[in-house]
Amino acid sequence: MKLADLLEQIDQIDTYKHYGRVKRVVGLMIESQGPESSIGDVCYIHVGHKHKRKIKAEVVGFKDENIILMPYTTVNDISPGSLVEASHKPLEIKIGPGLIGSVLDSLGKPLDEEELPKGLTPVLTEQQPPNPLKRPPISESIEVGVRMIDSLLTVGTGQRVGIFAGSGVGKSTLLGMIARNTKADLNVIALIGERGREVREFIERDLGPEGLARSIVIVATSDQPALMRIKGAFTATAIAEYFRDRGLNVMLMMDSVTRVAMAQREVGLAIGEPPTTKGYTPSVFAILPKLLERTGTNMLGSITAFYTVLVDGDDMNEPIADTVRGILDGHFVLDRELANKGQYPAINVLKSVSRVMNNVVPEEHRKSAEKLRELLSTYINSEDLINIGAYKKGSSKQIDEAIRLYPDIISFLKQETNEKASFHDSLNALYELMEKGENIR
Repeated sequence: MKLADLLEQIDQIDTYKHYGRVKRVVGLMIESQGPESSIGDVCYIHVGHKHKRKIKAEVVGFKDENIILMPYTTVNDISPGSLVEASHKPLEIKIGPGLIGSVLDSLGKPLDEEELPKGLTPVLTEQQPPNPLKRPPISESIEVGVRMIDSLLTVGTGQRVGIFAGSGVGKSTLLGMIARNTKADLNVIALIGERGREVREFIERDLGPEGLARSIVIVATSDQPALMRIKGAFTATAIAEYFRDRGLNVMLMMDSVTRVAMAQREVGLAIGEPPTTKGYTPSVFAILPKLLERTGTNMLGSITAFYTVLVDGDDMNEPIADTVRGILDGHFVLDRELANKGQYPAINVLKSVSRVMNNVVPEEHRKSAEKLRELLSTYINSEDLINIGAYKKGSSKQIDEAIRLYPDIISFLKQETNEKASFHDSLNALYELMEKGENIR
């Protein structure tokens, strides 16, 4: 760097610290008189006896001449008149290859309280999505190691998929299977709004040592402030973007985007936004595309993303599910009825779709997948007649074929949690199943 450039940077440095004072705290909201700050800036609130500790907070709005802050931690120690110090910078985290295998909080700090490794790069958590004209088309498939997905709902490298389900239908288990078996270079896993008990269970049982060794996990549990849950999603996305820009194919998994929306609703209501559908504020529907559009492909690498969507009462048309489904490139629906029958993964193939599958698979693969879906649909539509004995064999060749192949189709769709299924093996199993149908005919 030239000396003139260095001197210019020195001239631009603000050598003064800017302070304000806390006026009041209402629920999640901290109202402060000063300092001068912008939306998204981080401020430090000095708390404790003689200001021994600083609490990070973010500027989320303004009211008259005062600024509205949301803290990243609890507000128990804040008192009227507490000093508020401006940083004039948005939230930054430090990222680098040394984080691989780590479990971090929403601010990028290790949860095991160890020191961050050396050689990390500071990066802003909020970035702009790639230029649409600089997004290469999705033209290659990526192996996720789940037979049903690889064969019938093939995912492209850089595709964004929603996993829609009610509670307790197997979302976390499915994410663990994908993380262990995928051929992506790196996994970035965001656990947003999870129960504290489930975090370690997911890491040790669902992810396992093999999966963790090639993953970075970001955790924001349900007891943490709303802003921490929101920042967890943005931090995970920023980490995935960092490695994408270094030419890697990254797998981002977020569980769940619904809890990010709920956290944003808390923030919106606290600063006075009007509630709309189901109490969600307008900022919720503004933040979702900003978050979800950041993943995908760019000229350097790709982020293949899986976002779980927790649907209330298994209602697939509730506001968040409907909005997310319209943004993403496909959706997998987990069916409670299938889970109750013991079919895992409990993906309802007929209600699920991969919007890029036809662009990334050969013609034979596409036709075989369509034929299996057709047979499965035929059986399910006639299931009541078959079960009560009202259907007479020979009335329909298609129904006869569906009845004969149905046990093999269900066996094909089932997969044990610890079972590995390569893309090649899954495809061969699909072809063999369809060939068996041809031979029966």
